[in-house]
Amino acid sequence: MTRLSVVIPAKNEAAALAALLPRVREALPDAEIIVVDDGSTDATRSTCEAAGVICLSSPYSMGNGAAIKRGARAAKGDIVVFMDGDGQHDPYDVPRMLARLEQGYDMVVGARDWESQAGVGRGLANTLYNWLASQMTGQRVFDLTSGFRVVRAERFREFIHLLPNGFSYPTTSTMAFFRSAYGVAYEPIKASQRVGKSHIKPLKDGVRFLLIIFKIATLYSPLKLFVPVSAMFFLLGVLNYAWTYWHMARLTNGSTLLWIASVIIFLIGLVSEQITSLTYRPIDTARTRDD
Repeated sequence: MTRLSVVIPAKNEAAALAALLPRVREALPDAEIIVVDDGSTDATRSTCEAAGVICLSSPYSMGNGAAIKRGARAAKGDIVVFMDGDGQHDPYDVPRMLARLEQGYDMVVGARDWESQAGVGRGLANTLYNWLASQMTGQRVFDLTSGFRVVRAERFREFIHLLPNGFSYPTTSTMAFFRSAYGVAYEPIKASQRVGKSHIKPLKDGVRFLLIIFKIATLYSPLKLFVPVSAMFFLLGVLNYAWTYWHMARLTNGSTLLWIASVIIFLIGLVSEQITSLTYRPIDTARTRDD
């Protein structure tokens, strides 16, 4: 029988957990429930003890991603549910997500609608992230930053070393699953208003999300990032040459430098692509060579 684990990262979420944990137990009575206390200074730990769930406490705050990694390592279930501890996610949505997972997927993400976004600014930012991730992965990404997801534990642990300790673990895991040809599905959900104050800083963490998108693109699909940039430099060189030839009837150093940059960027992308392919050697083959 497949065992289910629920991992809930929490930092000073005692008030939300007091209402959330009984609902999780009611919706998923046979599940292992793990709350990862990320250095909370409130009653998070005692709230977990009162609810009879496992609480893994950190001596200081290591970040949301670090809590997810710790919980994923400790989970005993074959399937792991990740949900936030701030009360936004409804545990009664999990059975629908599990049913979708059984259709042959490796991860099912709870996709929020526009009304569930925390403000217009956050909604527009998430729309941009979804579009960029779709271009990088070649797959339709409906909600890149949703922290509510159901995954096959074995698959998820393959990418633990790639996950950042801070926010945006959903970004990294989603793109890693797509690039590794693991099936990803999206299940529509309604997210509630969070209890308490958000720990996300929109500007600072928004820049982090974008940086991680490009980081993962470079790691998994380098040519999708380098080829457009190379083409842009080549086109700028052509345009500069056309302008200088029309006005001065000669080739300038500017055009030559732009073309050289275009070739260098393309070659860097090509080498990066080859390095990426080497990282996907079968584990058994790698061990055999080492032996």
